Amino acid sequence: MSNLERDPHEQSCSAHPALEPVVELLEPRKVWLGRTQQVRRLLPHKERRMVGAWCFVDHYGPDDIRDQPGMWVPPHPHSSLQTVSWLFEGEVLHRDSVGNEALVRPGELNIMTAGPGIAHAEESHDQRAHPIVHGAQLWVALPEDARNAVAPRFDQYDGLPALELDGVRGTVMVGEVGGVGSPAASYTPLVGADLTVDGTATVPLTGEYEYAVLVVDGPVTVEQQRAAGGEMAYLGCGRDSFRFTGPGRLLLLGGEPFAEEIVMWWNFIGRSHDEIVALRNEWNAGPDGGSTERFGVVHGFTGGPLRAPDLPNTHLKPRGRTR
Repeated sequence: MSNLERDPHEQSCSAHPALEPVVELLEPRKVWLGRTQQVRRLLPHKERRMVGAWCFVDHYGPDDIRDQPGMWVPPHPHSSLQTVSWLFEGEVLHRDSVGNEALVRPGELNIMTAGPGIAHAEESHDQRAHPIVHGAQLWVALPEDARNAVAPRFDQYDGLPALELDGVRGTVMVGEVGGVGSPAASYTPLVGADLTVDGTATVPLTGEYEYAVLVVDGPVTVEQQRAAGGEMAYLGCGRDSFRFTGPGRLLLLGGEPFAEEIVMWWNFIGRSHDEIVALRNEWNAGPDGGSTERFGVVHGFTGGPLRAPDLPNTHLKPRGRTR
């Protein structure tokens, strides 16, 4: 999914991780995804830029698109990141410049690894058969030793392992929760899980990781903090478990705090101002904007690619986890 803001600000995509358990409520910012759909943006947030290597979280829906255009995101580029698509309802058609065309369905994990550069497009599929769209789009920052070394690709995982604990059930998307591990590959220690609870449950965690929970269906109470649907509770580090009370559903996101200094602007992640400028110029220099040797061409999409917007009149600075 693209960041379609026409005046995107520099995102440091960093914040000092709380080294002790905390509970901070992060309210979403509403952003239009093109002209057809509004999303709730949780990361980057003015209070918390990252959770582990998770640096971008959009939550959208549930929206009835039976007589609406639904999701329609033209070809756009990415660099030095992975996109993670997770649907609760509906279907989305993914196309990318590596030649993949795939349906994103509920319960299936879809990870696109940009490496040095990739382009993709997304649009709602068969609104009559699947009139409700509800999901989360997430980005993971790639570390320096992987971001230019891994080849662009798209991976789809179905049959993910189920998690059954006392009072909670769910699916482990990435990493490990409660001794249940996902086959999905990651380049830094990472955790993602879709959890549902009817009453009160305690979920085991890894103390060295930082965590947050996105409330998908609520409200729920997370460690005495009430959080509504579409809100996020940041939990900090140093926990061996967390407790939440439903009924409700949430995404658990976590990982080892990401220590590298990075710059995130529009759909690019880089390490310097000059790198972002070069990526933007290379994308816009392609035929019709958006077709280059680095990023490739997305075939089969009706319509032209998105052009990268103008850069801000400031020097983009790489930043670490302290703001």
